[in-house]
Amino acid sequence: MVPSSDLELRILVHAPRGRDAAVIEALLRGQKMRAHTCSTREELVRCMREAAAGAILTEETLPELLKDMDLVRWLHQQPSWSDFPFIVLATKREGRRPVKDFESLHSLGNLIILERPLNAETLASAAESVVRARRRQYAARRHLEELGRTRSQLEQLNSQLEDRIHLRTRELASANDRLMKEIAERERAQAALTQVQKMEAIGRLTGGIAHDFNNLLHVVNMNLELVSLYSKDEKVKPVVERAKSAARKGSRLTNQLLTFARSQSLMPRKTHINHLITGMHDLLEISLGSAVQVELELCENPDAVVLDPSQLEMAILNLAVNARDAMPGGGKVKISTCNDVREAAGELKAGRYVVVTVSDNGPGIPAAVLPKVFDPFFTTKPLGQGTGLGLSQVYGFARQSGGMAFVRSEEGKGTEVELLFPAAGEEVVEQEPEARVPSVPDKAKNCHILVVEDDPDVRRVIVECLSLIGYKVSEAANGGEGLAALQAEKPDLLVVDYAMPDMTGAEVISQARRLVGDLPVILATGYADMAAVERLAGKPTILRKPFDIAALGDAVNEVLEKAAVSA
Repeated sequence: MVPSSDLELRILVHAPRGRDAAVIEALLRGQKMRAHTCSTREELVRCMREAAAGAILTEETLPELLKDMDLVRWLHQQPSWSDFPFIVLATKREGRRPVKDFESLHSLGNLIILERPLNAETLASAAESVVRARRRQYAARRHLEELGRTRSQLEQLNSQLEDRIHLRTRELASANDRLMKEIAERERAQAALTQVQKMEAIGRLTGGIAHDFNNLLHVVNMNLELVSLYSKDEKVKPVVERAKSAARKGSRLTNQLLTFARSQSLMPRKTHINHLITGMHDLLEISLGSAVQVELELCENPDAVVLDPSQLEMAILNLAVNARDAMPGGGKVKISTCNDVREAAGELKAGRYVVVTVSDNGPGIPAAVLPKVFDPFFTTKPLGQGTGLGLSQVYGFARQSGGMAFVRSEEGKGTEVELLFPAAGEEVVEQEPEARVPSVPDKAKNCHILVVEDDPDVRRVIVECLSLIGYKVSEAANGGEGLAALQAEKPDLLVVDYAMPDMTGAEVISQARRLVGDLPVILATGYADMAAVERLAGKPTILRKPFDIAALGDAVNEVLEKAAVSA
């Protein structure tokens, strides 16, 4: 016969489905606790009547268990010293538990609810707490038995015991609340991580598609230029120009997609902000939808600014999309520009600025939230609908460009975000390029150029254009072939694509210099991680795809002349 003291310290396990009972019992025994599995409801009730420290139940057993009147009567008829503890492994639910289920659970009395899935340490800790509490109850019983019939002492101890039980129950409830909060926080963190990973995957997919499309546009654009150069028929020129105009629009779209997809160092250049915003008008209308009116209010002669135009496009698009999300019923988004002179204020230096303002007539931002809008990962959107990185990226871009970002809002009166960029001086004059073959010095016509490009159509058109200009050209389909060609014959210039399947252009440049020493290089790319490029290859000349014959010839000329001067 098992001693009663051993029975009093055992934990009963009632989880008849699957392997739950075996797993729980093994866990408890691993923690040096006594455990006994009750396969049936009747066995559970019998063991509780014998003696036990507590019981671990799975939630699905409760409906049948609470129908057992023997158990219900036993719980209600417990002596004053006894408050039998239960640990219920509950099924995880979204939101609050229905009142009916809540009342059903708590009809057991002394209850700890642990939501599955849970880790082993949590269950073991709860079981140890139950054993300690029950041991105190049995100790109280022994004290009461020793006191015998002394009524006043019995009542006093009983009162103390109840107080201690209530205190312990509150402590256990508090611990359970803390546990639930930790679980909820962990779930929120996991959801945020999942959202970031989803956006990263979308970015990679977008970048891959846009990169391939950019290569197609590059082939189309350069072949149209070749048609213009080869054809003497005047009727062909307007047809080619219309096709080239469409290709340029497609190029702007792919640049915007590539900007969304990449995380890289800024590529600042002198930019005409009005021209950039006008070129975004179609993209903004498509992105914001028919319920939102897009209005441009651009000043006549804004100063030029030096910044990365792709990042400015993304900043404006970010702000416009945020405005749209704040106006589910529709509204108006206005984008305006102006020149302004600002006094020094905080981190903003005194000087002349070009101001880009994105405003809406939405519900505005609460005053308590307003100071946090530029904080990384802060978002008022529902879980899974925003990473909280959009406005922080806008702020970071403005600061990295030498300017500042400000937000003004009042509930019921809309929101206004100002981006300030230092004025660069004289106005930028942007002209559409004309098809031409650049002149090449006679001494350069004997130069040998190696073109490394994985896309056969892009490689073919680059080789043909360089040959048309007058250079000796060889080609390679990937980084490995390019390095082999370099070892066979060192060229005067290497033209290499950045995004290739076997190795990046930056890696090719780095290995090429190890093999043949210093070598003039042009890196041709639709987009590139400039930090990675500079880390591996220094600062090579960058030729942005899609480029035309003139830009290719001028870049080659410039690099070869620099190499000749430094030789």
